[in-house]
Amino acid sequence: MLGIDKLPIEETLEDSPQTRSLLGVFEEDAAAISSYISQLYKAMQRIYNAQNELSAATHLTSKLLKEYEKQRFPLGGDDEVMSSTLQQFAKVIDELSSCHAVLSTQLADAMMFPISQFKERDLKEILTLKEVFQIASNDHDVAINKYSRLSKKRENEKVKLEVMEDVYTSRKKQHQTTMHYFCALNTLQYKKKIAMLEPLLGYMQAQISFFKMGSENLTDQLEEFLTNIGTSVQNVRREMDCEVETMQQTIQDLEAASDPLYLPDPDPKKLPVNRNLTRKAGYLNMRNKTGLVSSSWERQYYFTQGGNLMSQARGDVAGGLVMDIDNCSVMAVDCEDRRYCFQITAFDGKKSVILQAESRKDSEEWICTINNISKRIYLSENAEEIAARVNQSALEAVTPSPSFQQRHENMRPASQSRPHASRTSSTGSLGSDSAVLAALTLDSIVASDTPIQFDIISPVSEDQAGQGKTPGQSGRRTNPFGESGDTKSESEDSILHQLFIVRFLGSMEVKADESLDVVYETMRQILAARAIHNIFRMTESHLVVTCDCLKLIDPQTQVTRLRFHLPNVVLYATHQENKRLFGFVLRTAGGRIEGRPISVCYIFESNNEGEKICDSVGLAKQIALHAELDRRASEKQKEIEKVKEKQQKELSKQKQIEKDLEEQSRLIAASNRPNPMTGDGQFVTLSNSQSEDSDVGEDGKKKESEA
Repeated sequence: MLGIDKLPIEETLEDSPQTRSLLGVFEEDAAAISSYISQLYKAMQRIYNAQNELSAATHLTSKLLKEYEKQRFPLGGDDEVMSSTLQQFAKVIDELSSCHAVLSTQLADAMMFPISQFKERDLKEILTLKEVFQIASNDHDVAINKYSRLSKKRENEKVKLEVMEDVYTSRKKQHQTTMHYFCALNTLQYKKKIAMLEPLLGYMQAQISFFKMGSENLTDQLEEFLTNIGTSVQNVRREMDCEVETMQQTIQDLEAASDPLYLPDPDPKKLPVNRNLTRKAGYLNMRNKTGLVSSSWERQYYFTQGGNLMSQARGDVAGGLVMDIDNCSVMAVDCEDRRYCFQITAFDGKKSVILQAESRKDSEEWICTINNISKRIYLSENAEEIAARVNQSALEAVTPSPSFQQRHENMRPASQSRPHASRTSSTGSLGSDSAVLAALTLDSIVASDTPIQFDIISPVSEDQAGQGKTPGQSGRRTNPFGESGDTKSESEDSILHQLFIVRFLGSMEVKADESLDVVYETMRQILAARAIHNIFRMTESHLVVTCDCLKLIDPQTQVTRLRFHLPNVVLYATHQENKRLFGFVLRTAGGRIEGRPISVCYIFESNNEGEKICDSVGLAKQIALHAELDRRASEKQKEIEKVKEKQQKELSKQKQIEKDLEEQSRLIAASNRPNPMTGDGQFVTLSNSQSEDSDVGEDGKKKESEA
């Protein structure tokens, strides 16, 4: 005989739509078997009851056996051995239909009893178990819905315990009923063959016994055929007994192992969270908005398929796509009326869904699984091993990295007395900072006890960056595209104006700001802290890059959350492997610790735009540098012009002084010359014209004498 199709008893607790679909096939097969057995039973009943119509009844039996291969059984329809066997029986019965006599006693014991037992006991047992299964499944759905509607704000422990007890009882009842129902359906696949072959075998044996093995229609070949059929029936029965014993043992093992799983919110100490999954499936509640402020929740079966999140309702043949979760972001969220909720946002930020898990463990496993899929770990050959290594690295990241520290120890110069190189304020290549990097250690980059800020506190005073706020600046709504109505935008005259969607991961104070390793180490510590403390929430903002500053703007209210002045941004870099992560170091001018300025490193996650953001910041700094150089050159030129103008004024003033001195000397000389006297001994008073003429004459004589 060919292999028998079976329902997977191990998947009864999961109760997936695939299992329900397979169950439907088995139920359809059971209905077909019931219909066919009823017809066969009627035919044999006619053989037993109608002695005078034995030939016609036998002919009808033969006809039904011939039509077996035309029947469309969902399971076992392609059993050629069974079809050929029944065809052979039909041929023999058709040949013997005209010469069989009444075999009341033999037929009652050998033919009617087995098929009656199968029809009245086995098929009715299937129907009874089906009804019990439907009732248990409906009770479980009602209990789950009641548990899902537990209020988060008005939590009543007594009500909660009653609901959880109801869920436990209904789930256990459904699981046990389903396992026994599956076992009965699997057993039916064996019994249906026995129920059809054994009565026929009994019928033939009764005929042979009645004719004392002397009928001309009963040849040695037919006897050998019947012997083989009897052996096959015994083999099927032994196989059925072994399978039933195995299924019963499986049921007992599953009942013992599944007891903790009946609780909707199991103890995490007994069932720890698996953070290394790259595939997951199970029932979740999805929130659907039905109005401006109202929403409804729909429970469906969700599963991951590659980089897609799929959903499937009961009765559906296949699942449907919910969203693409490659490069997506996922975080736990608080809902007013639901617990254990998390939100998935697509990589472009245009689509997001809110789902509710049944327990905290289930919620954390879904978040970890989607995070692993978002990093495309599932594309690797050993996906779960890689995910385990990534999570293990994150757990070990809170301690100093030996390889990182050893690398810097090897980079130290032989002579420790060599002075350090001067720090640069740009993000130049690592070669220009080699002297500084040679003396860096892990402790000199990031302090081990430095607190980490995981959320943006807004509004933030710009005094920390050395700039004062103007009145009314705090909380002013800013348009990220540089446009405004009546008020002129601060960045309207900026040459560069680019906008990026980013999510804030965290920030922490750093001890050094000369090396890009500062950014890498800060990324490692922040990601490790988020993994250890199960922090998945991230604040989404719009990052605006201009030639003056970097601004974080609330995408809903357009209010500026943070403003970083570009000259204070001294380092910026993307993650060496995950290009979605980037960070920058901000050197504040407001205070100093241990003789050094305070530096803070900010880490963000973008939508595959980390390098583009760093390039934009570098371009902004270059534009700002050129603008600063042009401004200084202009100021220098103005200073030179002022000096020239001052020199001209000094020269004019000197000439004026010389002219005044020359005039004074001339007047003094004129006043010292004796006046001519008259004939009577008195001085003659000269007029101004005569005095000037005499002066001219004197000057002429002096010039002639000099010549």
